[in-house]
Amino acid sequence: MQTHEIRKRFIDHFVNAGHAEVPSASLILEDPDLLFVNAGMVPFKPYFLGEQNPPFPNGTATSIQKCVRTLDIEEVGITTRHNTFFQMAGNFSFGQYFKEGAISHAWALLTNPVADGGYGLDPERLWVTVYLDDDEAAEIWEKKIGVPAERIQRLGMADNYWSMGVPGPCGPCSEIYYDRGPEHGAEGGPAADDTRYLEIWNLVFMEKERGQGTGKDSFEILGDLPKKNIDTGMGVERVACLLQGVDNVYETDLLRPVIDAAEEITGAKYEGGGQDAIRFRVIADHSRTGMMLILDGVTPSNEGRGYILRRLLRRIIRSARLLGATGETMERFMNVIMDTMTPSYPEIAEARERIIRTAVAEERAFLKTLESGTHRFDEAAAALKQEGTTTFSGQEAFTLHDTYGFPIDLTLEMAAEAGLEVDVDGFEAAMSEQRARAKADNLAKKHGHADVSVYRDWVDNNPTEFVGFTELTADATILGLVIDGQSVTQAHEGDDVEVILDVSPLYAEAGGQTADRGRLVAGGTILEVEDVQKIGKKLWVHKSKVTAGGVELGQTIRAEVDEAWRHGARQAHTATHLIHAALREVLGPTAVQAGSLNRPGYLRFDFNYTEQLTPEQLAEISTITNEAVDSDFAVNTIETTLDEAKKMGAMALFGENYGNEVRVVEIGGPFSIELCGGTHTEHTSQIGPVAVLGESSVGSGARRIEAYSGMDSFRYLSTERMLAERLAAEFKVPSAELPDRIASLVDRLKAAEKQVADLQAARLLADAQSHLDKARVIGDVTFLGLQLPAGTQAKDIRVLANDLRGRLNDRAAIIALAAECDGKAPFAVAVTDSAVQDGHKAGDLVKLLGERIGGRGGGKPQLAQGSGSEPAGIESGLAAIADSLG
Repeated sequence: MQTHEIRKRFIDHFVNAGHAEVPSASLILEDPDLLFVNAGMVPFKPYFLGEQNPPFPNGTATSIQKCVRTLDIEEVGITTRHNTFFQMAGNFSFGQYFKEGAISHAWALLTNPVADGGYGLDPERLWVTVYLDDDEAAEIWEKKIGVPAERIQRLGMADNYWSMGVPGPCGPCSEIYYDRGPEHGAEGGPAADDTRYLEIWNLVFMEKERGQGTGKDSFEILGDLPKKNIDTGMGVERVACLLQGVDNVYETDLLRPVIDAAEEITGAKYEGGGQDAIRFRVIADHSRTGMMLILDGVTPSNEGRGYILRRLLRRIIRSARLLGATGETMERFMNVIMDTMTPSYPEIAEARERIIRTAVAEERAFLKTLESGTHRFDEAAAALKQEGTTTFSGQEAFTLHDTYGFPIDLTLEMAAEAGLEVDVDGFEAAMSEQRARAKADNLAKKHGHADVSVYRDWVDNNPTEFVGFTELTADATILGLVIDGQSVTQAHEGDDVEVILDVSPLYAEAGGQTADRGRLVAGGTILEVEDVQKIGKKLWVHKSKVTAGGVELGQTIRAEVDEAWRHGARQAHTATHLIHAALREVLGPTAVQAGSLNRPGYLRFDFNYTEQLTPEQLAEISTITNEAVDSDFAVNTIETTLDEAKKMGAMALFGENYGNEVRVVEIGGPFSIELCGGTHTEHTSQIGPVAVLGESSVGSGARRIEAYSGMDSFRYLSTERMLAERLAAEFKVPSAELPDRIASLVDRLKAAEKQVADLQAARLLADAQSHLDKARVIGDVTFLGLQLPAGTQAKDIRVLANDLRGRLNDRAAIIALAAECDGKAPFAVAVTDSAVQDGHKAGDLVKLLGERIGGRGGGKPQLAQGSGSEPAGIESGLAAIADSLG
């Protein structure tokens, strides 16, 4: 049974049982605790916590949620039942059925014949576990379902008590296992061998709320949830493994084709249980996870979600290289995995080019990294051989890994080729230290879900009616007042208060548009609204300052939008849509939005693109945008369903969780059509001029354009014009000739600076002989320590150090030079061959100098250099070297 069929049968089973089908949310949700959605219940968390009432007619739902878990990336492929990306099929009950209902639904789907819509698994091969003291669940399994008592095992909190790993909903669970047979391990059920007995479904009886803590069994239970809920998760990949009769999840219909492609590319064979098999599994797993992350808008970077993606893609490249690949591989892998996944995720088809572009760009960048890492390795290996050492230090291997992104596997392979051994224990120690620092930092940053319980009663019972698309003022009733997280009945002059209204014309921050500013007025009472935020996407919270009078619950008050603020915000937001359309016209459909910010007069627009824009492209984008302004296009808004909006070609923002009803903003017919809930001008001419300031990188594969709109644009352009006129007058040339004139002056300045530098270097070398007169003998070594004139460049210090070493090469000598230059302290230490043979190494001596001037250095035994940030310590550093020789 193909995986797509397994998914369909699951959804059909629960829809026929009255559950509402809910599409998978994006892997990226606004949750402070999670980088990615890691469980099927995450999108439903507000319903479990009671922050919102579930919008499902029967209080039940079913979904197949995309999930990513990346805690143990290094373990991928070693075990054969875990993936970083997986599909969690789940059914959910919010206060409707509980344990018996969940157990009965799951058992029926697993054991019903294939002809009746089930999976047809043999009931005699199914085992279950329950939480230690959950007699109720154990009795249901034995008395209601008929599972023999000997196939029901009780396990502790670490195994049968579920939470997301962070504060939030939790509860005891019951897990269903399939006995794969004696060839897969020992008898005795899941408690004895969880490889032979494969977990396929987890039924969570979600009735508690957990607090802070680490691990699976060291957290506090805070209390009961408002209702007893059901959250189940069936592993689609694991069930596919069983129904397709394959040995592990990497050999199912979704991942095996990637392994086949890797065999063709590398010439290696996927067989046995060695390192090569693990590498094939890494390629298959990470190709799918990387593709799905890119699909949902993640781009490679050095932090957060982007770092996880970068790490996954680089592990693919590394694994392919170790298997024998010599060229680029990413495009082939991405195409294969997209072919297998598109039937379940049709949106892949329209993102195909963008996904390939992003993955291939990262591969090319990493291949360059491998080149630089190889160069560093070769230098280190040559130095070791010259010293007669055969051990490559663990710290050096860690530096290659951490600084150059050079995988330890490649370091080991190249070391073996060079006749060297790697201090693996030292490398692992350095890695452990880094992991400990990262873990401590992560725990320090991690925090639980925001406490919005104070708003709970208002979220569903009294959603705010937003009238700001058509009105700038509205009479409203005060439904709630919150001060310092506590509900109050009154607020007085000087108070900072959150005001909840039944009606509001003020826009709440969303979709990149900042919140409106405005006022709440009633007689002599005035509240200045400084921010407006949404709670549960339904409730407008007006963060206000009482500047006169006071307010109380139930009072009627007039809400007013600051018209100038709104006007500027509308201009910027509509201009953002124009720039997006212009970008796609110039760069093609792969330049899609990755985020935006617009406030009155200013906008920034982030988009997925792997190359820096040329000045010509930027000028064309600016021209197209302002031509759209000049065309006076009508800006139309359409309320429709999400499906209809997609049919219209409306673009959506990655990571945004849209409801069934959406708002489409259409500008100039096909010129721009996007899903958007923001405020806009009525015609593009109302935007005024748009001044594109430039573009920059915000991470690998992501760029940013910034621009001014309206009067801010006019003021910016006026200032630029006046500056150009003043420069033209100063240089006595027409403004059109300024670039050539300035370029000519810059060239002349650079030539003069080079001439001065050459003269300074020549003078230093000319004084070399006189410097030797300052050398002194310490023990059996000639030592020369000099602080050179201020402004001496690092390259000149190095040249002089080499020159002096050559003049003293007939004896054991050490030369240490440093200078103050632009607030820094470049330095170098040179050691003659005789001194090196006596045990003196420049790399060791340079550290003594670096410690005194706030810097670091390194190099070969004969010459090492570096730079510090505290020039005042130069004299002390030179003295430290001299003292070490005595």
